[in-house]
Amino acid sequence: MSVEKRFTKEDSAMKTRNEAVEACLQLGMCYEDYPFHDSNWTVMRHNGTQKSFAMIYYRNGFMCINLKATPDDCVLLRHMFSSVEAAYHMNKKHWITLRLDGDMTDDQILKLIEDSYTLTLK
Repeated sequence: MSVEKRFTKEDSAMKTRNEAVEACLQLGMCYEDYPFHDSNWTVMRHNGTQKSFAMIYYRNGFMCINLKATPDDCVLLRHMFSSVEAAYHMNKKHWITLRLDGDMTDDQILKLIEDSYTLTLK
């Protein structure tokens, strides 16, 4: 399925840290971590490898999530959604920052979280 078809607006979207953490935990075999000794940064990691697949934090008035994506999806998503930008404090070619501002639906956000989870399993 093309990325354009995966991302169509249909319903309301998550906006809180707890909602984002719960969405990540539903994927299973992962846990939340606070490695920076800063409660603003929640890092979601795979069990075993401890690789991170989501960084959840508050910035500029919005809850945000850094997620891994393919380079093509990174470019396309930034053009399609005002809430997606080059990743804050991450490799901008492979990561995006998603502002939880209601621009994307839960299904769209969940798909991006799932994609990041899968890409970081490698």
